[in-house]
Amino acid sequence: MSAILTDRQAEELNKAILAYLGVIGAQETLTAFRKEGNIAASFDDATRKKYEGLLEKKWTSVVRLQKKVLELEQQNQRLQGELDSTTPTSLLRRNQDPSSWLPRAPARHTLQSHRQPITCVAFHPIFSSLASGSEDTTIKIWDWELGELERTVKGHTKGVLDVDFGGPRGGTLLASCSSDLTIKLWDPSDEYKNIRTLPGHDHSVSSIRFIPSGAAGAPSSGNLLVSASRDKTLRVWDVTTGYCVKTIRGHVDWVRDVAPSFDGRWLLSAGNDQTARLWDASTGEAKCTFLGHEHVIECVAIAPPVAYSNLASLAGLKKAPVTSSSAEFIATGSRDKTIKIWDGRGTLIKTLVGHDNWVRALVFHPGGKYLLSAGDDKTIRCWDFTQEGRCVKTVEDAHAHFVSCMRWAPNVVKDVPVNGEATNGAAVNGVSKKKEEEAAKAGIRCVIATGSVDLNVRIFAS
Repeated sequence: MSAILTDRQAEELNKAILAYLGVIGAQETLTAFRKEGNIAASFDDATRKKYEGLLEKKWTSVVRLQKKVLELEQQNQRLQGELDSTTPTSLLRRNQDPSSWLPRAPARHTLQSHRQPITCVAFHPIFSSLASGSEDTTIKIWDWELGELERTVKGHTKGVLDVDFGGPRGGTLLASCSSDLTIKLWDPSDEYKNIRTLPGHDHSVSSIRFIPSGAAGAPSSGNLLVSASRDKTLRVWDVTTGYCVKTIRGHVDWVRDVAPSFDGRWLLSAGNDQTARLWDASTGEAKCTFLGHEHVIECVAIAPPVAYSNLASLAGLKKAPVTSSSAEFIATGSRDKTIKIWDGRGTLIKTLVGHDNWVRALVFHPGGKYLLSAGDDKTIRCWDFTQEGRCVKTVEDAHAHFVSCMRWAPNVVKDVPVNGEATNGAAVNGVSKKKEEEAAKAGIRCVIATGSVDLNVRIFAS
């Protein structure tokens, strides 16, 4: 008899095996097993019917339970990791401090309507509208607070690769770009009517951003737009006239992503040539090239001034750059599965390792302490600059497939600064730094949108 099973359990197991042998028609084995297993003669065909399927059921449930145990062990490990990286005070503060808020599963809303993978998302600067673009050629406008579809915008003839809201003050526009070689401008105040189409690129247009104007008292965005393309160029457009005012050449392959600095002085781009490049937006001249990735760079982000103090200490600097200065630190995410943090002169500060697949999206936390990344390993990861860039949180299975894009909702818009205060975080007329920080914190919206190859847009919110 088995040392693990009781006599009763062993008898039941033998009967179940006997029934299974009967089901698969192994008559000779059945006869031999009946004899060797000392099965009582009372175990006839009628009784055997009761035991049929029992062995299979037990077998499959064991496999299922093993899988479940593994999942729970991983979850337990992850939660333990989160606990280890928090202190009682940080837990208390996290409840009300938006500068420490990080996304967590489950998502508040899962928005479904696209028929092909989602490539891009963008928040309206003022209203609770979110635009998403997809390979199905459409743009969809959602109310991210209610989780409802507002409208579908059609016009592109191939996949939509990027979307962005911006434009002159009081005249917010939606810009989109596509594999159909065009950029289109849509008017949200007039039912998203297509007001202009900008032709000029010779290949797919992969990325698009409105360039902030940076003048004091001006809106956060102006009438210029920058686009990045597979034709290896960046182009700067005037949205009021529709003209291309500048073509920037330097990349030797597909340009995947572009990001302007908060004051519009610099443009950061990257792509298939495995380099990121910083350009002077007004002259189109290259300021710096960032070399170090071993595969295509998918995404770039410029650090906001609020992150300078944390990044300066990560870089070992005694003094942080002044907050009025832009493009002091940048981040790049690549198909080599790493994220790299650089200073604005091209020096590598830190390589963040943790993703198990391509890194597809990067967002600096508006509180200045974290960098968020998303990728083809279906996760969102949160990296803490105050802990040497350690990954302090992972949202596993943020989507059921590759996460292709991620944006953070813009801060709540305050009135136009008065009294000579600049909009870019530089204190004028002695406005204290502390007051500014408090105002910035108060304006943070704890809302993130992600899009995926699983056809879903997800809203993570506090």
